[in-house]
Amino acid sequence: MISALVAMAAAATMPAMAKTAVPVSVPVSNVSIAQDGKTMNIALTLDASQVKLASSREIILTPVLADTMGQQVSLPSVYLAGRSRYYLHLRDADVKAPDTLVRAGRMDTIRYTASIPYQQWMQLSDLDMVTDLCGCACAPIDRINTPLASLDFTPLTFAPTFVTMTPPAELTKSREIKGSAYVDFPVNRTELYTDYRRNPEELARIRASIDLVRNDPDAKITAITIKGYASPEGSYSNNVRLAKGRTQTLRDYVQGLYAFDPTIMHSDWEAEDWAGLRRFVEKSDLEWREPMLRLIDSDMEPDAKDRKLKRDYPKDYAYLLANVYPGLRHSDYTVDYEIRTYTDVKEIARVMKTNPANLSLNELFVLAQSLDPESADYVEVFDLAVRMYPNDPVANLNAGVTAMRRGDYTAASQYLQRAGESHQATYARGILQALQGDYTTARQTLSPIAGEMPEAADAVKQIDRMLNRSNVKQVNVKG
Repeated sequence: MISALVAMAAAATMPAMAKTAVPVSVPVSNVSIAQDGKTMNIALTLDASQVKLASSREIILTPVLADTMGQQVSLPSVYLAGRSRYYLHLRDADVKAPDTLVRAGRMDTIRYTASIPYQQWMQLSDLDMVTDLCGCACAPIDRINTPLASLDFTPLTFAPTFVTMTPPAELTKSREIKGSAYVDFPVNRTELYTDYRRNPEELARIRASIDLVRNDPDAKITAITIKGYASPEGSYSNNVRLAKGRTQTLRDYVQGLYAFDPTIMHSDWEAEDWAGLRRFVEKSDLEWREPMLRLIDSDMEPDAKDRKLKRDYPKDYAYLLANVYPGLRHSDYTVDYEIRTYTDVKEIARVMKTNPANLSLNELFVLAQSLDPESADYVEVFDLAVRMYPNDPVANLNAGVTAMRRGDYTAASQYLQRAGESHQATYARGILQALQGDYTTARQTLSPIAGEMPEAADAVKQIDRMLNRSNVKQVNVKG
């Protein structure tokens, strides 16, 4: 219990010149102080049950809020008056609200509340109880200043360490370019005519993909693969002949253009592209879409399957034959290549501007480590990394951490959903929860890894301070 000690004069029969006073205790308890940025609300309980006052005496209890720089404010007072003094105040009406007049001996417990405008200096201040013992004609006999509480309303700031993750270095930087070319051949023939129908454009597409790599001094082509497809109409055996022959013809065309080492040239074929047909039918609004899908998925022989489609669904089949089957006659190609490793930061920065696809995640990370984490260039590196490697957990983790640094919590949340389950990813998600004010959930997320990551242990300590902080420390605790 917190006590404000007061002094009381001796009994009324004591000679007037006597200065001896009998100590009287006015215990103070249940001190509660809160502020909302606009108002300071103070509440406490005074125990007047043991106070004995002569009829002409009174005790004036005044809470005072003060800081170390001399700024202070006095709160409304409580006048605890003996019988004569009490009625004198009533007659003169000199105790006005918000002060309170109480007759000693008539109220054991006094619940005190007060509200005052909150000011910035009150963030760090002390609440004292100033107790004045007054005699006849309001003459002060004694004053006691009793500390009640120390206030600390300075805002706590959560300041985590932002942890990125180093991507593993690629021993071999293998890349590939994929595409499809719709090269036209005369009906039932396998000869290639470069100027036939749309062949100039389609063949140019294949050449452009190869040239993109071949003209890069940092790249080396390791394989070129061509896979040809025919559409399902006609006999399966003839489609086998067409798919194989046309694929070989296209391979020979590419080989003749570049004189590649024959060992890097590869080819494959598929007589009828039923998978491509199924993808189209599944996304279509054809009248007989569902039964056609069941037929396509069946184990029926290809020729019988095609005949049944034509016989049972003639309208839809005619549409497919005219609009879909031509697109099923295609040649898919893949250019596999390797990129040399970059180690110089300046060179990595140059390649990032001219040909970022040549860079690995590790090389981009090396570049980022040379930059100021608060700079726009630093953000650009990690944003590029996650665009180039959108499904990579490390790329998403680092992009999420970068987004948190700049206060973009929405983007950070999206990236961290794809950051995997590493300790670093768990830590980043916990930090994001704390930065968004959800300290309880953040603590639950971070606690299991606090023993593994010093950064997580420090974050948990900070969160505990946020959760357990007492803005008011009660002092001068006495019985």
